[in-house]
Parts: sequence; structure tokens; C-alpha cells
Amino acid sequence: MKPKDYLMLFSLAAMWGSSFLFMRVGAPALGPVVLIELRVLLAGITLLGFAAVLKHKIRILHLWKKYLLLGTLNAALPFCFIATAELHLSASLAAILNATTPLFTAVVAWGWLKEPFTFKKLLGIFFGIFGVVVLVGWDPQNSGESILWSVVCSLLAALLYAVAGVFSSRAFKGETSMDMAIGQQLAAALVLLPVSLFVLPSEFPSMDVVWSVLVLAVFCTAIGYLLYFGLMKSVGPVKALTVTFIVPVFGTIWGALFLAEAITGQVFVGMLLILMSVFLVSRK
Repeated sequence: MKPKDYLMLFSLAAMWGSSFLFMRVGAPALGPVVLIELRVLLAGITLLGFAAVLKHKIRILHLWKKYLLLGTLNAALPFCFIATAELHLSASLAAILNATTPLFTAVVAWGWLKEPFTFKKLLGIFFGIFGVVVLVGWDPQNSGESILWSVVCSLLAALLYAVAGVFSSRAFKGETSMDMAIGQQLAAALVLLPVSLFVLPSEFPSMDVVWSVLVLAVFCTAIGYLLYFGLMKSVGPVKALTVTFIVPVFGTIWGALFLAEAITGQVFVGMLLILMSVFLVSRK
């Protein structure tokens, strides 16, 4: 990887890591559905602006059904699950739990694509499960139905990302990264719009929430996805996947710096186990 690739990798990890911080701020004020509707809609509009500046001819209508499915699986539902989880979970815990996505990807690829399920992958999944238990299962403060439901929501989001990743690799061959980013965000906005109209907040949010939504949409989502697809094109999907190792680290750092979230020994050990499991599963 060249220096510019490393710059893209760490910039992307910092952006995606901070998304958990901004969702933690926005979800209680706006509600998960409205927050994510604003996120994907503003991100889609921003990407349309980028396409206009770059004079990119958008082609998404010929695959509109597949884009609706991609927007649902890879944005609308997982984003809402994460925002719901962060009503009770800290931003750092949500970021670390989201790092289990490659574990679910290995299982989905085995069931869907019949990829071999090696002992190394099985060992990686064991480490991942044990890491989740250490992270949230042995802390008395993490007891109760609300916390357990939040953990389930985070893991469901990771599962949906895995399904969407396998689906997109098969359904969008030959499509440009710009079209995929635009199609996904606009489709997610369309899917969430009918529901969001019925759960609008009763009062206008504070400026902290407004800025959180704008940064979440423009930087973490629109620019973040452009960086991700650019990295995929530059270094390939395997090396681009290493962003998974860095996102929870940034998520934990941002949560500690701006939300005063504690980085305990339990959090560190749980994160280490999950990242070790990701390494075992994703290594060729």
C-alpha cells in the first residue's frame, strides 16, 4: 500500500469511528428512524452534488429493485439498529460490536457461496463470541433487558452488513462505485420515509444535534463511502477490509474524548478478542 492508501484507510476509519459518536448524540433527540432518514437523505443529496461536479452520468434506474434491497440491507435497517442500540449502549461499545461484521460475513459466505469453512475461521468465530461475552456479559452495569436488546440490535446490524456485502458482490458487477453509493443512500431514504413521517420529534433539536446530523451525513456517510470505494479500487477488497480493525479503535477514542466514556480493562480485552477473531476470519 502506498502512503496515500494509508491516508485514505486511516481517514476512513476515523470517519466511520466517529459515526457512532454522532449517532449517540442524535438518536435520543430525534429517534433512530428520523436520525437515519436524515443521514441517508442528506448523504444521497451530497453524493448527487459530487456527481454533478464530476460530470458523472448516474445509472441506477436499470437496477432499481436491487438498489432498494441494497439500501434496505446495507443502510436503512443496520443504521436504524445501531441508532436504536445507542439509546442505551455507549458509542465505543457499539463500534466494537460492529467489528463482528467479518465474522458474520464468513458464515454468510459459507452458507450462500459455499466458501470452505476452515478451522481458522471457526476459531475466529469462537474468539469473536468470547469477546462479545467479555465486552458486555460480565459487567453488572450491562445487565437488564434494554442493554441485552441493544447488544442484539448491534449484532443484527453486523449480520445485515454481512448479507449485504455478499449480495452486492454478486448483484452489482460492473457498476461504478459512485452509482452504488448514490443508489444505496437514496434507496434507503425512500424506504425509511413513510415510517419517519409518523415518528417526527415534538420539538426542534439543539444545534449540537443539528451539527451531528450534518457531519454524520456528509462526512461519515457521503465522503466516507467515496473513500471506501476508492480504497477498494486502489488496493482491493482484502486490504480495504483492514479498516475493520481500526474503526472500533477510533470509535473508542472519540467516545472517551468527547463523551467521557470510560476505557476499562474489560473494554480493552473484549475489543482485543474481537479484533483477533476478525484477523483469523479475514486472513487468507
